[in-house]
Amino acid sequence: MTNNLLMRSAELESKLLKFLALAPFSDSERIMASRVMCSIAFEHAESAKMLISAGNLTSATGLVRLQYEALVRAMWLRYAASDIAVSKLTSELTRETATRANNLPMLSEMLEKMQGKAPEEAVNMLLEFKEYSWKPLSSFIHGGIHAIHRHSKGYPIPLLEQMLRISNGVSVMVGMLLVILHGGGAQRGKIPKIQGEFSDCLPETKPKIS
Repeated sequence: MTNNLLMRSAELESKLLKFLALAPFSDSERIMASRVMCSIAFEHAESAKMLISAGNLTSATGLVRLQYEALVRAMWLRYAASDIAVSKLTSELTRETATRANNLPMLSEMLEKMQGKAPEEAVNMLLEFKEYSWKPLSSFIHGGIHAIHRHSKGYPIPLLEQMLRISNGVSVMVGMLLVILHGGGAQRGKIPKIQGEFSDCLPETKPKIS
């Protein structure tokens, strides 16, 4: 089942990647930075699938968290980041600017600042992900009990499949944001059609990793 799911996930990814080619409705630093984070999220998703195919499952799991973080940052940049924060991220990279960028909000603060500004449904989905999957995914990143247990004893197929579906769900949200960054127009309605076409490889229940 996982190989078939990987193939379907790759097909989904190829469709969603086309939204990266959409011209943004503005060339402001805010919009362009958000778009770059969308591209990074897609890169993490692609890399996770490649690592799963190679059998590097612990590394793949950690990338799903990074993919989610990239989406949160992209949405925060679009809807809630201050002009100063945007400037910190888009300045020319030097030791000084890198130091200033270290003071940007952490994930929980970004989610909090988006409430009431970003689309409510999207924020709720991000909060749900954080509630059910954040801690175990963090355990994989930091060498916690989940990483030690799964790496030494193996990854059940249902867990891998759920992780893939979660990653795919995050990618769909990235696609939605890219449509927003484009300004909608003729692209409206395309993401829901893709969701219907690929419902077999998207989360069926609350996104939970255990």
